[in-house]
Amino acid sequence: MNLETFKQAAENNPRLRRASVLSVTDITPHMRRVVLGGDMLQEFPEGFEGGYIKLVFLDHPASEPTSPIMRTYSIREHDTARGQITVDFASHSDTGGVAMDWVQSVASGDDIALMGPGKVKMVPKQADWYLIAADMTGLPAALRNVEMLPEKARGHVILEIPTEADKQDLPLPQGMSIQWVINPAPQDLNHVLLDAVKSAEWLDGAPFVWTACEFDTMRALRTYYRTERGVERDSFYLSSYWRVGRSEDQHKMDKRKDANAAAA
Repeated sequence: MNLETFKQAAENNPRLRRASVLSVTDITPHMRRVVLGGDMLQEFPEGFEGGYIKLVFLDHPASEPTSPIMRTYSIREHDTARGQITVDFASHSDTGGVAMDWVQSVASGDDIALMGPGKVKMVPKQADWYLIAADMTGLPAALRNVEMLPEKARGHVILEIPTEADKQDLPLPQGMSIQWVINPAPQDLNHVLLDAVKSAEWLDGAPFVWTACEFDTMRALRTYYRTERGVERDSFYLSSYWRVGRSEDQHKMDKRKDANAAAA
């Protein structure tokens, strides 16, 4: 990222931060971890793990000074002592796109602009039981949620990954079960995660449901949670992070239309 370009953009947006790439690691075949640091992250607010940042691609040809291209990713970890943020990037769908192109070529010493943090949408500390479900795109935030569960939590964790090698070590409360669902073709519209969630035992009591996945799967699960299981609106978080066959910008438009229709 050109320093002068950043300075000009920061004049229009004082919330913009410049970060340096400290390390790049493939933690599984389809998950790349990027650790960001630098002087401007020393004052990054605490307590936003599981929330999001927006990567800002100022040097991209399609970016404009007042309207740069931005992409949203979850904060996997935040080392406040070192001023470092860890972001895990999933390779999903038919890949491609501004962010994926950057992730595939990024190296230590590169710079990137970012904004944030955004809202943290974590599971509450109090619930009779929990259902946490995600595909690879929602995996970083889902894992952070699992790590923050109370010790006495009970329920299910259902995580879709493309290969067995994409499993990650995850300590669980004794009352929580985990199911890794293998979907070798996430770029094709299918019901792998949906079927796994609907097959899970529905426990007694009032649950909190947290789900992040593909757009059409999200809509099907919304119907399942609300209509078939009667989960109240304030008892679940449900979001799509991508959509089969659609670009990132097209997916954003789809989400906006869906949200407006759901609120009508």
